[in-house]
Amino acid sequence: MTTTQPRYNAPAMFLHWLMALLLISLFGIGLYMADLPLSPWKLKIYSWHKWLGVSAFLLVLLRLVWRFRHRQPQLPVTTSPLMRTAAHIGHAALYLLMVIVPLSGWLMSSAKGFQTVYFGVLPIPDLLAKDPYLGELLQETHEILNYLFIGLVVIHLAAALKHQFIDKDNVLARMLPGR
Repeated sequence: MTTTQPRYNAPAMFLHWLMALLLISLFGIGLYMADLPLSPWKLKIYSWHKWLGVSAFLLVLLRLVWRFRHRQPQLPVTTSPLMRTAAHIGHAALYLLMVIVPLSGWLMSSAKGFQTVYFGVLPIPDLLAKDPYLGELLQETHEILNYLFIGLVVIHLAAALKHQFIDKDNVLARMLPGR
């Protein structure tokens, strides 16, 4: 990478990697808790998942504000128009899912009658009245969206690794701190 090739700035990198850690944690906890039998442990895990989900939602709002206020580095000129379009669509889909997945979880919790209390202190208002049928539908929606999200994250990671090891155009290095 030449010194003239732009990189993401430190706050953008920090927000990206913090969100990556949160998402990996949320996916892992979500997969783990789904099949647990009802118990105090399961309720505790659900609370942790909800707290992380609210945190991820707030963080993505911050990321969106940052992204709209700061110019992003351009893709290398060697990137084909098709790949540029795919990258833009992929990033837009990731941001969309970073917003709608936590919202679907919030709606699901509301419809199931389980209010989220952020870190056990701050009650978050329910968005819907209790409705068991709608709660089940929203649970399925939340799960499907999460599997779609996991798939997009895997594609995102694969694209970054392709840029680094096949294209050798240092696109990945622009998001790595200290390089």
